[in-house]
Amino acid sequence: MAEEAETHDIVHFHTDYLHFPLARRLAVPHVTTLHGRLDLPDTRAVFEEFRDVPVVSISDAQRAPVPFANWQATVYHGLPRDLHRFHPRHEGYLAFIGRFSPEKGAHLAIEIARRAGLPIRVAAKVCEANRSYYEEVIRPLLAEPFVEYVGEVGGADKDAFLGGALAVLFPIDWPEPFGLVMVEAMACGTPVIAFRRGSVPEVMVDGVTGFVVDGVDEAVRAVERVAGLDRAACRRVFEERYTVERMVDRYEALYERLLRGRMRPRLVG
Repeated sequence: MAEEAETHDIVHFHTDYLHFPLARRLAVPHVTTLHGRLDLPDTRAVFEEFRDVPVVSISDAQRAPVPFANWQATVYHGLPRDLHRFHPRHEGYLAFIGRFSPEKGAHLAIEIARRAGLPIRVAAKVCEANRSYYEEVIRPLLAEPFVEYVGEVGGADKDAFLGGALAVLFPIDWPEPFGLVMVEAMACGTPVIAFRRGSVPEVMVDGVTGFVVDGVDEAVRAVERVAGLDRAACRRVFEERYTVERMVDRYEALYERLLRGRMRPRLVG
């Protein structure tokens, strides 16, 4: 990449901060979109050292641990308009989709469904890094009669899984940088009940695309109200805020500013 950089107008990185030492030596404009969490112990030291490297956040909340970084813009993820179809009616179940890991909260989603008295369908991947959590916490819960484990889903199966749900549960226990599941659900017209962590209050429109809650008790109460939300309004929020076209427009505007030199990387000092 470095050898060919000068044959391009701009270089856009999506490799976290692995490339920072190289990027600051490029002769062409560059920018990096950060996709992960930034609150881990060693992260602050990295960004202290590389304050000059221009970066993009995928939510404003993602910036909180390193507000001094050389932030150029926040650009939300976008999906193709036709990737998921609008589902005007639900089939009466709650849904959880994601990894089986403590921070994703599948065990909390099952607890919410149990207390709400509704069936839940679970679509999730078992990662080796979280094998003990799966074996000790999740596997016994999957045997409950109101829980249906469907494995991993994608394509049309994912669309039907999300679109048929009364609500998608998102009981996270970590500073979520974005949370694409929320947007995928919105695209289907399915409300989301999500814990107030990381980007959730920013990505959601509380009371429109679902409910932002503080804990299991509030989530159970939200389930009781979620059927009253307008599924078409969920879809409209997706179309207004989270399409590929909107994402591309914001990146193109950023590229143009960088190329005009209006937002040059700051000098180290």
